[in-house]
Amino acid sequence: KGYHNPVTTADKAADSFLKHTLMKGRPEYGWLSEETVDSFERLNKRKVWIVDPLDGTTNFAHRYPFFCISIALEVDGELELGVVYDPMAMDLFSAQKHNGAHLNGKQISVSPERALSESLLSTGFPTDHQNILGNLRLFQDFMLASRAVRRNGSAALDLCYVAAGRLDGFWELSLHPWDVAAGALIVQEAGGTVSRFDGSFLQLRIPEIVASNEGIHDQMLHTIKNHLANP
Repeated sequence: KGYHNPVTTADKAADSFLKHTLMKGRPEYGWLSEETVDSFERLNKRKVWIVDPLDGTTNFAHRYPFFCISIALEVDGELELGVVYDPMAMDLFSAQKHNGAHLNGKQISVSPERALSESLLSTGFPTDHQNILGNLRLFQDFMLASRAVRRNGSAALDLCYVAAGRLDGFWELSLHPWDVAAGALIVQEAGGTVSRFDGSFLQLRIPEIVASNEGIHDQMLHTIKNHLANP
């Protein structure tokens, strides 16, 4: 797709397998994935699968073991199901609306950390390098405000790490619905908070997200607000 945005045969093979399997069972649903998108009419179905068949393709292509498969089900514009599988760690994160979040069948919850200065955060950078500089400056602000920041290369897994308490917070720009749909629901069902940069309700078609354990969310938003006021 571009020099900094590779696509592998594994992306396409996984997409083909998932679409065949999921749509065979629910042919009346719509389909939205990174590799294939239904017609506009089918995307307006009440129920839509939102899939990233391989989130973290660059990691996968370089044998860096941080990538996953992400599957979400959206019903009437609301996330109802989310599943993220990390094949390297054999970690299966899952959530159902109003039914909690789980890792390999065991319930998980976000971390109890209340101080941004003691928090471990993560972020990602867009493959479109024209949009990198803004997040580099924000990365610097969060490095100064937190204990440390990681850049792992898979938004879906980063969100699951927030849900499991491995990370305290995550933010990113220039995302797509398939990057965040499953992970966002898993964070919410684990007791966390997800929003846009201004704190408003997260909309999947708007490419920005802040996710955290609820305790540091306002502090993260304050850091972002200060950055936007003084870019």
